[in-house]
Amino acid sequence: MRNRYLDLLRFLAIVRVVVYHVTGWATLTLVFPAMSVMFALAGSLMAASLHRWGPGAVVRRLRRLLPSLWVVAAVFVPAMLLTGLPLSPKVLLWLFPVADPPANGWGAIALSVIWYLRDYLWFVLASPVALWLFRRAPVPTLVAPYALIAAAELGLLPALPVALHHFGLYFGAWLLGFAHQAGMLRRLANRVLVPVALALAAAGAAWIVTHPGPRGYDLNDNPLGNALWSAAFVLVLLGRGPASASWVDRSALFGRVVTVFNRRALTVYLWHMPFVVALTPLVDVVGWSHQDPVGLAIRVALVFALVAVVTALVGWVEDVAARRPPELMPGGPAVGSAGPGVGSRGPAVGSAGPGVGSRGPVVGSGGRVAGRATAPAPRVAREPETVEISAG
Repeated sequence: MRNRYLDLLRFLAIVRVVVYHVTGWATLTLVFPAMSVMFALAGSLMAASLHRWGPGAVVRRLRRLLPSLWVVAAVFVPAMLLTGLPLSPKVLLWLFPVADPPANGWGAIALSVIWYLRDYLWFVLASPVALWLFRRAPVPTLVAPYALIAAAELGLLPALPVALHHFGLYFGAWLLGFAHQAGMLRRLANRVLVPVALALAAAGAAWIVTHPGPRGYDLNDNPLGNALWSAAFVLVLLGRGPASASWVDRSALFGRVVTVFNRRALTVYLWHMPFVVALTPLVDVVGWSHQDPVGLAIRVALVFALVAVVTALVGWVEDVAARRPPELMPGGPAVGSAGPGVGSRGPAVGSAGPGVGSRGPVVGSGGRVAGRATAPAPRVAREPETVEISAG
């Protein structure tokens, strides 16, 4: 069965990211450091895939990550080329963003969240080696990214390349996901986990308070504080969180919303920022400033409404990338369905590890499928369903 607690964390992180980008409230980054939580969940999922598929998991992960980006590129790259973006070979980075793809003035703002896919891509490519190191020396491997970002922020490595800087900032959370998938965080005794989490939180808070950024106490302006504060959150959320959260599905509506956000995480992530940018001048005209709670609430509602429309139109690309029957909305009728129940998916069966679910046909006793006799199907490993994406 899918781990609904991890689904809930992912849902909360995505919603927090969108609300933060609309409101700009720095406090949200402290209350729930969504970025590192999402990297940790992604790291856990990647470790499970590597355990199951070996290095081939990298190709599988990229196959699920890139098509949704290509849809965005198909819309925005021609628009940027028509509004001043020079045509050069660097445009091909929109197909495989191992570096920042080029953008013009308005595109650089509307598509600013693409940097996360760049980091995610780096981490996926590095994961086979990182997991090999982690299994042989877990503690030194975990500490290395935090030591790297500390050295950079303390001035010991003043010319650290951007790639290494981001590895120091976020790869530690990714590796904590490795530890979660291996069960290490849950096995860690309270006498170890609690003091470590408190020490990390205290050190992060002290650095944040003494080194405020241009937006005050916003984690996005404070790499070292961000890494330490977020590590404490991840340790507690994944190390002492419940094994599952079945109560999520007690409300059919809420359970459906959580499912939609998990199955459409890439679409929500990639498309919400263009709407935030487009709506800002329009709502300013009618006086809905960032100091107006009603205006902010309307902005948030409008962004989610527009994202919902785009999700219905192109979100099914995530299903195709995952080799699932495409659905207009997860849990609803499949695209091209001939009627109720046609092309729908059965309930999840089996479990591949912490937070990883797989789906398959409903099989009764005696090898019967959907009311007819059949030979028992062979057990075929399936890749985890969700690619987690978030930023902010």
